Amino acid sequence: MTELLSFYKNKKIFLTGHTGFKGTWLCRVLLLAGADVAGYSLEPPTRPSLFELTGTEGQIKSALGDVRDGEKLKAAMLEARPDIVIHLAAQPIVRTAYKNPAETYETNVMGTVNLFEAVRACPSVRSLVDVTTDKVYLNRERQSGYREDETLCGYDPYSNSKSCSELVTYSYRNSFFERTKYPAISTARSGNVIGGGDYAVDRIIPDCVRAVTAGKEIILRNPNSTRPYQHVLECLRGYLALAKAQYEDKPLAGAYNFGPDDDSCVTTGTLADLFCAEWGRGASWKSGLEPDAPHEAGFLKLDCSKAKEKLGWKPQWNIRKAVKKIVEWEKAVQSGADAAEITDKQIKEYFGE
Repeated sequence: MTELLSFYKNKKIFLTGHTGFKGTWLCRVLLLAGADVAGYSLEPPTRPSLFELTGTEGQIKSALGDVRDGEKLKAAMLEARPDIVIHLAAQPIVRTAYKNPAETYETNVMGTVNLFEAVRACPSVRSLVDVTTDKVYLNRERQSGYREDETLCGYDPYSNSKSCSELVTYSYRNSFFERTKYPAISTARSGNVIGGGDYAVDRIIPDCVRAVTAGKEIILRNPNSTRPYQHVLECLRGYLALAKAQYEDKPLAGAYNFGPDDDSCVTTGTLADLFCAEWGRGASWKSGLEPDAPHEAGFLKLDCSKAKEKLGWKPQWNIRKAVKKIVEWEKAVQSGADAAEITDKQIKEYFGE
């Protein structure tokens, strides 16, 4: 993994969605690797936000803008002249997409179109990774994991919009970049990411942290739903490994799953049990099933054999270690520790530095 980080030293990296939870963690990884990072995103989506707590804005070239504004996005990319582009910008919350489906499609589909139009105008780009989700697949609620060659057809507006983003990427790659030497283009489908510093609504770990911090019982909407939970650093290492691999060998480009091993695909209730045990202080949860709640998948796993075989990627932290690191991060920051220092400390531990 040290070799992976050394590849990014002095590389010019352009991130969309860099002010979000996952984007901020990726910025911190790339800064520690010595990369030249530029980002294009809306304002941080939450208050507080990991981006602001870590002071990341002052360490990168940060441009504020909406991916639905194609000309502004193109101008930011042309100014950065990146070697590698990682597209994270999205409306990522399932329940928000039920409330605002049109905006979700505009951001997640046309935002991807605008990204590729910017890349067409920017000849410096050699490698591009479009980050989608594990929810792009037609979910048959089966026990086995989904492989990259299976049918894409997300059920709800968020999942479906990301399926559409995959199709946009497929079309642009074949229509405009198939016969060019660069860029190499891939999509990355990751499991449900968890980690310290996530303040989003309607996500299990932020909901747990908010509840126990307020001295309240955690309420779980779907305690029996099984998800491929993984620490945010797991999928980020996958994106970086993929971007590097196709930069050096374009035929490696394609679609890749990045998810946990089977023993870390647990129910929401089990995840909450692990969190409560690690947090202590009498933390507990109860079921809060909503009879008229919008549809959410009951069972979902990924088959990550391709990433393991082609990229040499495999999970490092199981679900118990992931929860332990989350509680460590949250308690440290609540006790007054510097958010950037604890974030960078965990990154160094993960990457073995």
